[in-house]
Amino acid sequence: MDQGKAGQRVNVAFIAAIVAVATIGGFMFGYDSGVINGTQEGIEKTFELSELGTGVNVGAILIGCAVGAFLAGRMADLIGRRNVMLIAAAIFVLSALGTGGAGSSAMFILARFIGGLGVGAASVLSPAYISEVTPAGIRGRLSSIQQVMIITGLTAAFLANYLLAKWANGSTGDFWMGYPAWRWMFWMQLIPATIFLISLMLIPESPRFLVSKGRIEQAEGVLTRLFGPDFARTKVAEIRGSLAEDHRPRLSDLIDPSSGRLRLIVWAGIGLAVFQQLVGINIVFYYGAVLWRAVGYTESDALATNIISGTVSILACLVAIAAIDKIGRKPMLLIGSAGMAITLGLMAIAFSTGTLGADGTLQMSSGMGLLAFYSAIAYAALFNFSWGPVMWVMLGEMFPNQMRGSGLAVSGFAQWIANFAIVVSFPWLLKNIGLPVTYGFYAVSAAVSFVFVMKLVHETRGRELEEMQG
Repeated sequence: MDQGKAGQRVNVAFIAAIVAVATIGGFMFGYDSGVINGTQEGIEKTFELSELGTGVNVGAILIGCAVGAFLAGRMADLIGRRNVMLIAAAIFVLSALGTGGAGSSAMFILARFIGGLGVGAASVLSPAYISEVTPAGIRGRLSSIQQVMIITGLTAAFLANYLLAKWANGSTGDFWMGYPAWRWMFWMQLIPATIFLISLMLIPESPRFLVSKGRIEQAEGVLTRLFGPDFARTKVAEIRGSLAEDHRPRLSDLIDPSSGRLRLIVWAGIGLAVFQQLVGINIVFYYGAVLWRAVGYTESDALATNIISGTVSILACLVAIAAIDKIGRKPMLLIGSAGMAITLGLMAIAFSTGTLGADGTLQMSSGMGLLAFYSAIAYAALFNFSWGPVMWVMLGEMFPNQMRGSGLAVSGFAQWIANFAIVVSFPWLLKNIGLPVTYGFYAVSAAVSFVFVMKLVHETRGRELEEMQG
């Protein structure tokens, strides 16, 4: 144990083990989201898809994510954070089997939707669970590990896709047991999904959930293991005091009884969730290979570029972990918004100089091609320094105990609906509107997000969860 604040002894090893397990959910979130990147050619040929059909097959996971995030936030208040994550882990296993083995587009869409339920649940509950079992002074750093694991999962998917496509001479080439490589790209998810399922059985339930259910002795037991007996008793009393004693958490807690409208903090959560998607980051996650092939890259080079982007993103997340509890959440969001507005604007300018070749790819000068490439790498780094980790950290800690589950449910639902709209619209926009206007919209969204953060987002650095106000 390390000595923390007065009466608080921090069991670093136990907390580290809990965080390591919980963030496997972030890895699965990233892997399940990123695995589609590089498989589009395979599913398009296998299921004979149009541009809209490709968008629906790629984006089907996101509807599941919206539903999963909403249901998980509510179920977490009913059956516990850990139990919902266990269900999510089982869903990841089922989805990996289904997407790889799908015999039709409809079956593939269903399997991706099911996988989305798990991704949505993990996206909101892993950071929330971490925030509820970690000290305020290092909560931001530990919660930010979630984003590192998301990007690690994405990069692992990119790497696995790259290697499988290389070994099979393309994503549609036959691989082990005669199945095409794109199917094995999905089946590879079974390994981390199984590890996640088993390891979740080894960590405790959130003490704040236990207190909300009146299971005081269990909550004290968990807090004692985390912080020592004296701090545990004090913290249980604080948690009980922060909860409205007259009723259990419910969705109506999000409504201000004096006005009958959504509380301002709920709108702040929804805004954070939606703007994270309006800057277009998941176009890089889901369509990176398609994007770089559209500007003339080979399939192999496009997949390799994804790996470079993923590696830079991981490094940016590590910088964010070091900075978030020192400079705060709000300054990092503002830096990210300003930087992304600039880099996205540069990408739009670079793409606007291109012309379509006979094969339909965008032809650019070498100088503009390099500008687009380096701007995209810088954009990904800025996102993963700021909005990537910070949004999830803030959603996990900004709501009072009474409304945390409900606030996460609504914000998570909004995040994934915005994600779906951006991702499904991209193939059509790429063909009919073009990259310059599309990326121009993302740049404007980044600029507007700067104003939003300035006006509506409040700093949460160093504050105990029991201090959060609605």
